[in-house]
Amino acid sequence: MLNAALLSRWHVHADDYAQQAKANDGINISAVWDEDLERGKKWADELDVPFYEDLDELLSQSDIDGVIVDTPTNMHKDVIMKAAKNKKHIFTEKVLAITVSDYQEIVATIEEAGVVLMVSLPKLTDDYYLRAQKVLDDGALGKLTTIRCRFAHNGAVPSKNSATGWLPAHFFDKVQCGGGALIDLGAHPIYLTNRLAGPARSLSAMLQSTSDQYDVDDNSVVLVEYESGAIGILETSFLSSGSPFQLELYGTEGTLLVEEQSVRLKTDTDWVDVTDTVYEPMPMEQWVHAINKTAEPSLKAEDFYHLTLINQAAAQSNETGERVLLDKVANN
Repeated sequence: MLNAALLSRWHVHADDYAQQAKANDGINISAVWDEDLERGKKWADELDVPFYEDLDELLSQSDIDGVIVDTPTNMHKDVIMKAAKNKKHIFTEKVLAITVSDYQEIVATIEEAGVVLMVSLPKLTDDYYLRAQKVLDDGALGKLTTIRCRFAHNGAVPSKNSATGWLPAHFFDKVQCGGGALIDLGAHPIYLTNRLAGPARSLSAMLQSTSDQYDVDDNSVVLVEYESGAIGILETSFLSSGSPFQLELYGTEGTLLVEEQSVRLKTDTDWVDVTDTVYEPMPMEQWVHAINKTAEPSLKAEDFYHLTLINQAAAQSNETGERVLLDKVANN
């Protein structure tokens, strides 16, 4: 049994991870810490576990084996490195780090400590992605020429109750988040296309902010050139009502279209539904398996790294208005 502490309720998915932990027979939620004392105490009361005001005190507890991190993104480096140095296994919300240099420092500390890291990239375990990856790997599309992925919602659309929509106000704090729609919701198109299209060579990005109430992007597009020669179009938005999840792969021999849970393939015949049964455990399950050495995780360090790399390069491209070479960002 893994005794895990919840570190912060800041992220909108913090409650989801608590529920996943409670539903996992291999995890026992044993403590809570939060940078917001009032919020943390309330959460600890709800879960009927101890609340620690001092993070160092919590991490010093020998009966705590791991932590589930949902702090502001700009706190990841400090919190995760402290946890690693105290020999705690780490599950964290994406992204691991805002910059490549911070990513490298975090990972070096984790490797030295010998603990297991898992970053929550859940769409890499969804069946529609797994079916798309199998079709691509089987060669049914021929050479991949173009990939497009869109994931968007209406979280920043103003309503009578909130001028910034249903997302919490702190999701528009550039310092805490490291960005806006792209670094948060856009993470999913980034890591999916990274997996499907392979390493990227360069990109150009437009991170648009349409409101004078915040200074982060709420509607963004990234155009990616992959080392294979394929082109990628990554789209995300906090301003889209009713926008379905879409993943499109175009190749020399066929086309694959994913919309929500539907996967369709067209080669030299009519459209056919791809309904293969495929399965990967969710990230938290993979974390537990990795700690217990019962299964090798499908989510890898390169997935976590390239997510940070693309985000940093996109922010740089948007700021300069220029195309950015990925190797220059990686080696900075």
